[in-house]
Amino acid sequence: MTETKPIPAAETIGKTPAVSEMSLSVVIPAYNEENAVRETVAEVREALSGAGVEHEIIVVDDGSADQTFARALETGARVIRNDQNLGYGASLKRGVVASQHEYVAIIDADGTYPGRYLPEMLAMCRENDMVVGDRGAAMKNVPLIRRPAKFLLNNLASFLAERKLNDLNSGLRVFRRSELVPFLPLLPQSFSFTTTITLCMSCNNKRMIYTPIEYGKRVGKSKIRPVDFINFIILVLRVIVLFNPLRIFVPLGLVFLLLGLLKLAYDITQWNLSETAVFAFLMAVMVWSLGLIADMISRLHLRP
Repeated sequence: MTETKPIPAAETIGKTPAVSEMSLSVVIPAYNEENAVRETVAEVREALSGAGVEHEIIVVDDGSADQTFARALETGARVIRNDQNLGYGASLKRGVVASQHEYVAIIDADGTYPGRYLPEMLAMCRENDMVVGDRGAAMKNVPLIRRPAKFLLNNLASFLAERKLNDLNSGLRVFRRSELVPFLPLLPQSFSFTTTITLCMSCNNKRMIYTPIEYGKRVGKSKIRPVDFINFIILVLRVIVLFNPLRIFVPLGLVFLLLGLLKLAYDITQWNLSETAVFAFLMAVMVWSLGLIADMISRLHLRP
């Protein structure tokens, strides 16, 4: 994987001549973020205007029950409103579809992701398909109860994708619109949007790099529930089966093969071949066969 590039000091961000030649659409999904949406829009606008970047800011109000919609309108940004709460991913997809520029950024409206990184990330995206803000050490602001789950999820995804994924579901990223649009039908309506697009890009060998960012304390309450961790695991397995099924079926078949060999070794000591050993060997063959079929379907229909 391309080596992570450090972010320069804030006063140097946006001074690269190439950045002023690029244009950017910024999509900000917001659900009950009346206390932070104005500041988020203002920070994004200040960063991009200061760097001379032509841009548009699109706030997607996801059926908020508070004053988020009114606060967003006050900023002068383009505001799209969902009639009901459709989900984080649904809002992002609607914003991306409505965007006008080839380069698109997404950033949360809760104050956790600083907008000052956008000009530098945009410049980096000239040579890449997606640039992701890596929270890294800044994850200290994530509640302790969620850190083990994030660690497990990141490592599982990295193993299955055969690529080191520093931050699987960072909400700050810049990407090429043309590279994202083909994956839109696969992207879910919920929080797992960012996880899915990370895996889609990784499994299809897109040029994706990470860059370190600061991660602030969120304004308001988190919308993520404990049950979402299980949903994330299922999502990771589903996406890998779509694009790289052998990465799941081969190890699973090996597990059954190993169990069969262990049981066979025990049966030999008892001079009795059991049905369990035979069943384990047959399961290994069946799992590998299904994996080959899934891989063939993936190659024919899903991989670019």
